[in-house]
Amino acid sequence: MRASSVDQSLTHDQQEIRDAVLKHCSTFSDDYWLERDRDGVFPHEFHKSMADAGWLGIAMPESVGGAGLGITEAAIMMQAVAESGGCMTAASSIHGPVFSMQPVALFGNEEQRQRMIPPVLRGEDKICFAVTEPNTGLDTTKLKTRATKCEGGYRINGEKIWISVAQVANKIMLLARTTPLEEVKKKTEGLTLFFTDLDRAKVEVRKIDKMGRHAVDSNMLFISDMFIPEEDRIGNEGDGFKIILHGLNPERVLLGAEAVGIGRLAIYRAAQYAKERIVFDRPIGMNQGIQHPLAKCWAQVEAANLMVMQAGKLFDRGLDCGVEANSGKYLAAEAGFEACHTAMLTLGGMGYAKEYHVERYLREILIPRTAPVSPHMILNFIAEKVLGLPKSY
Repeated sequence: MRASSVDQSLTHDQQEIRDAVLKHCSTFSDDYWLERDRDGVFPHEFHKSMADAGWLGIAMPESVGGAGLGITEAAIMMQAVAESGGCMTAASSIHGPVFSMQPVALFGNEEQRQRMIPPVLRGEDKICFAVTEPNTGLDTTKLKTRATKCEGGYRINGEKIWISVAQVANKIMLLARTTPLEEVKKKTEGLTLFFTDLDRAKVEVRKIDKMGRHAVDSNMLFISDMFIPEEDRIGNEGDGFKIILHGLNPERVLLGAEAVGIGRLAIYRAAQYAKERIVFDRPIGMNQGIQHPLAKCWAQVEAANLMVMQAGKLFDRGLDCGVEANSGKYLAAEAGFEACHTAMLTLGGMGYAKEYHVERYLREILIPRTAPVSPHMILNFIAEKVLGLPKSY
């Protein structure tokens, strides 16, 4: 039923993308995702199927085997992936190819683009993106992982945290400090970005046991004297912070789109249950106490979707979209969370049962609600940039 829905805000080609992705993902049932949630095994079959179908390169240039489409089309695809039942597990399993290779596409040289990107799009390489550190949080300029220049390249030492897919990845996108903070004129200088082999002889990958998205691992990395050759540096030395800044708004657009997808999924499942569940000789969906919360959630999710897609369109036109991308991510995550919570309440006791799936949706919607930036920091940003209020941190 979800696959036949028409979104009037989409062009004909964009609607075809949505319908095709939903159809493709329908071969991976709710039971498949429930089993991945239970056993914690990476969804290799899903990842391979998306690679084989060519979806991983939707926003990559045609010159490296991609489709050459925009972040809007990528958001439509990722929204459908989340909405299909896989939620953040499905989405996170393919984030790397869809989004994380943008720095190479934009700032790598031609040799790097041809060497690094196609194997990722084909599903042969799996990547992890290592920026966050245990004691710096969102203050990226305070990163302590050091890249020390040596003959032929760099030696890396340091720690990273909340690094997804590191248990199965063979490649790593890594941000490290090449010039000590006290030696740079601006704190945003002296950080350098690399894309290289994940050398497990030099990197201890320690899995973090967490609340949800069990099949896509999160980890701490302990890096000890790992060598990175010069040819694996992306862009100029010291420009890493500027490079990753280009990806912040698209990342928020994709996370917002995925939150909308999960919210839609939760509302759909709750409405289906409300039609079929008979109590006091009538379906519970006849009761306004069931109808109104779900209707309110639908309105909130669809309104959030408009902001998310507006941000994507602005980005693809080369226009500033920081306010819209952050607002869309905030609104979608909050609305998605309320939709998942309401779905659980609609199902009553069965909402707490794994076999009915909505408890999994609730656990997974907490990811876009929390990451990659907290709702509090987004509100700080809006207060400062839109309302002109003094910076609070």
